[in-house]
Amino acid sequence: MTLSAYSLLLFLTVAIFLFCYFVGTRVWIKVDKENEKQSDENQKESRRDFLQLTTISIGGIGTAAFIWPFLKSMNPAEDTLALGSTEVDISDINVGEAITVKWRGKPVFIRRRTSDEIQEAKSVDLKSLKDPENDGQRVEKDEWLVVLGVCTHLGCVPLGQKMSDTKGEYNGWFCPCHGSHYDSSGRIRKGPAPDNLAVPPYSFLSDTTIKIG
Repeated sequence: MTLSAYSLLLFLTVAIFLFCYFVGTRVWIKVDKENEKQSDENQKESRRDFLQLTTISIGGIGTAAFIWPFLKSMNPAEDTLALGSTEVDISDINVGEAITVKWRGKPVFIRRRTSDEIQEAKSVDLKSLKDPENDGQRVEKDEWLVVLGVCTHLGCVPLGQKMSDTKGEYNGWFCPCHGSHYDSSGRIRKGPAPDNLAVPPYSFLSDTTIKIG
């Protein structure tokens, strides 16, 4: 919903409430005039309080009934929510291979790491890292690495997914834009990028299926 739509909704809501309040006030005045003829002041006060409460309640109910369809329309539809996640079949990915999938318009790198790559990632001294993270913090299963394929410097897509690609000095990924090098855990090791490649939310639905998002 746009800002102008919000402004219109707010204006209409306030207008409805003020209308109900105005009508209620006119009723109060009329009743007060009638009550002037009565000698019981307590009865008059009681009726006024009752009418005030009734008017406010009606105004609140009317306002809620009016804005409810708008609030409901702001909730994402089921098909929109479905776009927030994607399921990936990884059964055809061999050891040492990687694929790229799209999630929310961004590339996601899925790499099935070799035993050497896993060992390299685990043996790194965290003190040498610009953005220190254990490899175990970045993976659900040692063999599988899932990261966003977006360089954390200026958003370029690093090389390293294809067997023929250069993987940089640390056997991970290399950003051709400004020379950032990532290791086999997607951690920044050299170059201007400030952070590691981000790990998206994901889970294993089975041994052959990953759900991202």
